[in-house]
Amino acid sequence: MAFPQPAVSAARPGPGSVTALVETLDVRYTDVLVPGYGRVVTRTYNGTIPGPTLRVRPGQILRLTHVNGLPPHPPHSGGHHTPHRPNSFNLHTHGMHVCPSGHADNVLREFAPRTAEETAVGAAEPRYTSTVHVPADHPAGTYWYHPHLHGSIAEQIVGGMAGVIVVEGDVDLVPEIRAAADLVVCINELKVKDGRIPAFTSGAWVTGVPSVFTVNGAVNPLLRLRPGEVQRWRLVAATAFTALRLRVGGDDDGHLPLHQIAQDGVTLPQPVTVERLELAMGNRADVLVRGGAPGRYELRSEGVAGPLMTVEVAGDPVRPAMDLPVSLPPGRPFLDERDTAGPGADREVVFHTDPGVFSGAFPNAFRILGTQATPAADPHGDLTRDPAYGLFDPDHVNHTLRLGTVERWTVRTDETLPAHSHPFHLHTNQVLLTHRNGRRLDPPVWHDTIGLSGGSPGDSVTFLVAYEDFTGDTIAHCHQLQHEDLGMMQSVRYVRD
Repeated sequence: MAFPQPAVSAARPGPGSVTALVETLDVRYTDVLVPGYGRVVTRTYNGTIPGPTLRVRPGQILRLTHVNGLPPHPPHSGGHHTPHRPNSFNLHTHGMHVCPSGHADNVLREFAPRTAEETAVGAAEPRYTSTVHVPADHPAGTYWYHPHLHGSIAEQIVGGMAGVIVVEGDVDLVPEIRAAADLVVCINELKVKDGRIPAFTSGAWVTGVPSVFTVNGAVNPLLRLRPGEVQRWRLVAATAFTALRLRVGGDDDGHLPLHQIAQDGVTLPQPVTVERLELAMGNRADVLVRGGAPGRYELRSEGVAGPLMTVEVAGDPVRPAMDLPVSLPPGRPFLDERDTAGPGADREVVFHTDPGVFSGAFPNAFRILGTQATPAADPHGDLTRDPAYGLFDPDHVNHTLRLGTVERWTVRTDETLPAHSHPFHLHTNQVLLTHRNGRRLDPPVWHDTIGLSGGSPGDSVTFLVAYEDFTGDTIAHCHQLQHEDLGMMQSVRYVRD
């Protein structure tokens, strides 16, 4: 079988001079065949895992119609920081620098299903629209889309509701890259029990249901690569709970090096050759892979049982071997730390968990502390037992960020167990990672999601971020998505100076 690829939807010229990608994303329960695993009933985009790949260019428009064909919501008696409204969703264009307001990348919207009364009388399934203008100077690279309604994200992502966005541009014209096969490698993490995605009913749900990892909707698919051939893999960590530490290994300790050309959609200054590649939940990396000695290799992730996919290097060698690029067009210019001078230019975020705060199936409080933490219900009481301190409050703005300014953020976790991770994700603006655990990166690297693992001490990172172009309300949060659903999130407001 050919290596599976998601369906592709591309932009087409419309009325006047505007080119738009027009697509309908139909969401409903689907009986999906997962090759290598079996049949799974789950929520999908257009009946597939993952959904269609959306290919656009800078200056074009995404015009999306969302059909909610899911059933009415089940009853809910828990609070705001327990899973709820599992059949509502919205749209997040993860990593893209686009408007967070109105009908664009607005994760505060809700695409609700029919009510029980509407279903009983045969009312039409609701339809919603998104119009996302891609800026003319948007970096070319790999992004992804997924639902982002607070309270329902984790259950939907581990059901396979995700898709890839490719912004085409200058890096695609580099001769060595243009000559390579361009392949999406979307890694989904499914939680399946008795052939279905179980409802998120307790804090033990994550560990109690084993993960099934798929690549483009199949378990351990086969990819063929000729000796000397170069392929471009667009790796997407569309996982909710598991960070990926990727390596392509073969027999007799052989391996295929990964030549990374982009991180989180932003082209690197030059290719970086690595044997292992770390992707937190939500990260993407574009890599070039050249076929070496014939044989079978496996893309594996440390801590994940079984290969994610098998790579067979075979066939007639490509002679001479295809070249790798030496340099790359710059994805984004670096920021200057001197631009952060001035009062209030530094912010701190601390990921912190207090166990046993709440009664019921979700006892732990997943907090974001530091600069502008959500106020406590009782500021003079025991903050470790407080039911509001550091938890997401949709009516409280944690960070007001002025366009045209550059700030320095320090983000850390005080978790002590390495397995406990809290990836940090800021919407709308990419961040420039300058330090990890006190050590300066040379050169710094653009990200939209940064992994932090627990330890003694836990990880700490420092980044610079410029607030550009767009005003509106959005969020910053932990991309361990059960933590986000349980309150590990903050409100962000971008304002003009």
